[in-house]
Amino acid sequence: MTEQQQAWLDAHPEIKTVRIAVSDLNGQPRGKRLPVASARKALEGGARMPLSTHNVDIWGDDIEDSPLVFESGDADGMLRPTERGLVPMPWLGAPSALLPMWMYQEDGTHFPGDPRHALAAVLERYRARGWTPVVATELEFYLVDDGSERPEPPINPYSGRQVQAREVLALNGLDVFDAYFTELYEACAAMGIPADSAISESGQGQFEINLMHEADALKAADDAWLFKQTVKGLARKHEMAATFMAKPYGEHAGNGLHIHFSVLDAEGCNIFDDGTEKGSDTLRHAVAGCLSAMRDSALLFAPHKNSYRRATPNSHAPTQICWGYENRTAAIRIPGGAPAARRVEHRVAGGDTNPYMVLAGVLGAALIGIEDAAEPPAPMTGNAYDQPFEQLPFSWREAIALFEESPLMERVFGPTMVANLVVCKRQELKRFEERWTDFEFATYLETV
Repeated sequence: MTEQQQAWLDAHPEIKTVRIAVSDLNGQPRGKRLPVASARKALEGGARMPLSTHNVDIWGDDIEDSPLVFESGDADGMLRPTERGLVPMPWLGAPSALLPMWMYQEDGTHFPGDPRHALAAVLERYRARGWTPVVATELEFYLVDDGSERPEPPINPYSGRQVQAREVLALNGLDVFDAYFTELYEACAAMGIPADSAISESGQGQFEINLMHEADALKAADDAWLFKQTVKGLARKHEMAATFMAKPYGEHAGNGLHIHFSVLDAEGCNIFDDGTEKGSDTLRHAVAGCLSAMRDSALLFAPHKNSYRRATPNSHAPTQICWGYENRTAAIRIPGGAPAARRVEHRVAGGDTNPYMVLAGVLGAALIGIEDAAEPPAPMTGNAYDQPFEQLPFSWREAIALFEESPLMERVFGPTMVANLVVCKRQELKRFEERWTDFEFATYLETV
């Protein structure tokens, strides 16, 4: 146990229990609950869990074809604390703390099936060049009343009635849930999550919160991962639910996870800045890398069955592979502003994604574009939905196949992670295809 970790526990004598958790492929926290007296063992790296913990499906079931289960005896790996250290969990009744972990193999090497290690490996390639990615995220979510089979808009705590209006950028849309957002910001401050501006979005009960830029992409991914847990946990505390589903309502906007990134050199200068509005050659190479990998990496940005409901034309969700300056219909947007702040905004990912996998895919593709000095097509203007650009995959099955067969994805993630994600998603797809729905019965029972 480090002095900092011991100091944190000493400063929080009220803590009764500690959770230790890793991120699985779907971004779900998987781990253990410990009495605080047992936390020392976890902090000193003595905790163990099956390597297969990372490679379970969305329901938490083992992957039937995974070599991590029966083929290898379902061996344990070693959990070690991340740089984050202990953070409070203010949405629980009893004072509790979370200790984020990542997985190592028995010989002490990184487990290549851990999403956090996948991002760390990409960042190491930047570090070898003396470069540091600077990353910010924008996360959209819905507050919902989930008392029925399908989600409904949340209850206005003042009127007792469901929210009815689509209050885009309306302060009233935020202020009716002021108690919730006040506690959310307090929790983020206590957890070291740099929550910035919040807005009411275009769906009923939909909101977006920006997390400020970090010159540490691992921390930015940690922030987004912890933020999603905090948003959902505090919603339960306030007798609501929160969802980052890509498309919880057919008639309303979907939830996105937008990634902003630039890259600093060893002197702290932005390598995307050449003093002009257009940006440097390196910026264009990074854009080209992201565009070239976009179809192959679609599974990272749309990992679930519901994800493909979000990608519809004229919905503010990108459907085509293109880029442009100050254009929110493009998949890749180059925001305006001072040249020193020139950056890339990657707009494809849904809110239902794993931040570690998305950042590894985006930053890995950008670096490949830079390494290969790739050139993008001309930037688009106007409405991307009305132009004949190459399409993103509209099928979960197609996205799985593209990811599996992609040399680019193996170059970013290595063969272990590619294989693990593919078998996970194939199992989820199979289960959805085998599950009969009420709508299916209602449609076909007497009509065919």
